[in-house]
Amino acid sequence: MTDSHKILILGGVRSGKSRLAERLAMESRMPVTYLATATIGDAEMQARIDLHRANRPAHWHVIEEPLRLATILSQSAAANHCLLVDCLTLWLTNLLLHPGSNILENELAALLAVLPALPGRIILVSNETNMGVTPMGELSRRYCDQAGRLHQLVAQQCQQVILMVAGLPHTLKGDPL
Repeated sequence: MTDSHKILILGGVRSGKSRLAERLAMESRMPVTYLATATIGDAEMQARIDLHRANRPAHWHVIEEPLRLATILSQSAAANHCLLVDCLTLWLTNLLLHPGSNILENELAALLAVLPALPGRIILVSNETNMGVTPMGELSRRYCDQAGRLHQLVAQQCQQVILMVAGLPHTLKGDPL
């Protein structure tokens, strides 16, 4: 594996994406920084975040950043270091709901600009939401369109892309697990 290796892990809700990402980060035997993009909006989301926190190794460095992902990646990436981003679709949601008019395009462009040059291992987790019917609401359709676009653009820059289904990894790109 080269000094720079990027992995995109896609899957549905509770498909095992985060568990696989955390396992790969641990198996890297590198120092790990966990970049969490979730925000607490209600009790159910608080419970999800609490579960993720409880499952993470205590020695991992954690950065919570809901919007400025490219900036944090640029500041934190290093050779012989692993960055785990969980998750891109929560980050996308935060950008879609942000009142700033150009923040989505600006932050997406920034991510795509920095991703190729980041050293170390980068593991990106994201929800695959576009395998069903087209949603009825405008915001839901926009979210699905943007998520599909985001996944395609990020997958192009990753050496490995994995789709999780029922806890089972299916390699779409790169070496199988």
